[in-house]
Amino acid sequence: MRVLMVAAENDALTGAKVGGVADVVRDVPIALAEQGVQVDVVIPDYHDYLWQYNGRVIAEVSIPFRYSNELVKLIQISNFDGENNVTQYVIQHSLFNRYGAAGVYSHDGHNRPFASDATKFALFNKAVVECLYQAVLPRPDTLHLHDWHAATVAVLMQFAPQYLPLQAIRTVYTVHNLALQGTRPFQHDESSLEAWFPDLPYDGQQICDPHNPHCYNPMRAAISLCDKVHLVSPKYVEEVLLPSDHSVGFYGGEGLEHILQLSHQQHKLVGILNGCEYTKSAEPNCTTLDCFLKLAKRNVLNWISEQVHLKSVHYLASEQINLWRDMPTFSGPLVTSIGRLTEQKVRLLTEYIDGNMVLTHLLDRLDKFGGRLVILGSGDEHFENTFMRLMATHKNFLFLNGYGQSLSDDLYHLGDLFLMPSSFEPCGISQMLALRAGQPCLVHDIGGLSDTIFHNENGFVFRGDSIAKQSASCLETFSDTLSLLKNKPTQYAQIKSQAKQTRYTWQTSIKRYINELYN
Repeated sequence: MRVLMVAAENDALTGAKVGGVADVVRDVPIALAEQGVQVDVVIPDYHDYLWQYNGRVIAEVSIPFRYSNELVKLIQISNFDGENNVTQYVIQHSLFNRYGAAGVYSHDGHNRPFASDATKFALFNKAVVECLYQAVLPRPDTLHLHDWHAATVAVLMQFAPQYLPLQAIRTVYTVHNLALQGTRPFQHDESSLEAWFPDLPYDGQQICDPHNPHCYNPMRAAISLCDKVHLVSPKYVEEVLLPSDHSVGFYGGEGLEHILQLSHQQHKLVGILNGCEYTKSAEPNCTTLDCFLKLAKRNVLNWISEQVHLKSVHYLASEQINLWRDMPTFSGPLVTSIGRLTEQKVRLLTEYIDGNMVLTHLLDRLDKFGGRLVILGSGDEHFENTFMRLMATHKNFLFLNGYGQSLSDDLYHLGDLFLMPSSFEPCGISQMLALRAGQPCLVHDIGGLSDTIFHNENGFVFRGDSIAKQSASCLETFSDTLSLLKNKPTQYAQIKSQAKQTRYTWQTSIKRYINELYN
């Protein structure tokens, strides 16, 4: 069996990771190869990988795109050639690496969402299909597309007459984040389906956005057109069949629930939990908080050096680190949190109860136990500013506004409790990494968090059918957990031990991939 994976991210290559999809595209091919599957992986060339990895040009292909012909290069990465039956490819074009160190995504403004990225990935998708058609990419038995960035492959294979011979290839589509669908107009915009592919005949009824029929929705299209649709946890499948209601804090089908319900009725919809890598788990650089603070200080100074103007958040973090290092020996609980600062991840922390933010209440309650909180992450400016202001007023809160792999590895090992109050979570990887390091997690009872964290067994779970109830439950569960940690240390140690023993291996998930997605 041969599988070709098409994605925007791949953590097997430097600078091609933004979120969890990169971990999946890195790990799944290796796990498949262990089962005897030949796997090819292709992403855009963001950082001149031809030279970085001593690759070789397989072919130069002319791609009709936006009323002209664009020359792309298909490059095989030599360092990965044949390793574990996995071969890495990239497609090179100036459109893919114009953002320099920013790399994968261009982050278009709210007035034209996805415009630049949609054009970039439309060209990438066209190049993948053309490389398959010209047989310069090995023809797979199954074509596995990841998220909206690869969805247009299914549209081209379905509607472009010249690609009719490719329709015999089985197609699988994985939804990693239903909140990002890549929607663009059908026409009358330079970033639109008809601008990219002027001669493409298509059935708009199969690929339009359900709420904006004049717009092309790549995610909806792939869900409709592919043979199998994969969501990354069983509980998330249940949730997306229901309409979202953000006013009560429920994130379901995000407008695609009717399309997903149809896929479910057609037995196309499969929920398979993502796995975690355990054989190569990272060892901490620091085993004490003081060592971590020294490392954090170096990282903050590096972040400062990268900016022409000093950001207040980095200055405040540096001062907080100095304060912590001058304080007496720390013996209270250390609570940690790592992730993107988006509505999905931190909305509940910024909700208000009795005139104060949930995070303020958490910090006040943590202070009564002599505890501290460290949050590592970046994202929406609104949330960054909110956390910065709280750090300025709470001596037990350190907000590190950036990302560093070594910082992340150490926090997973140093923390007594990992905080992950996501409003929705298709699968989640942070909770698995915390468990792997032996750190119990406090999570919201949704999506992949429900499938991996079990209350008073390997972690702690809160729930609620409204935002107010979710917020109150989060605070109550947090307080109960701190009390358990202080007053019943033996029971907490058992939960900690159970967390470390919890395993969600790719080997288990891959058997379902082969049997339920590929066969």
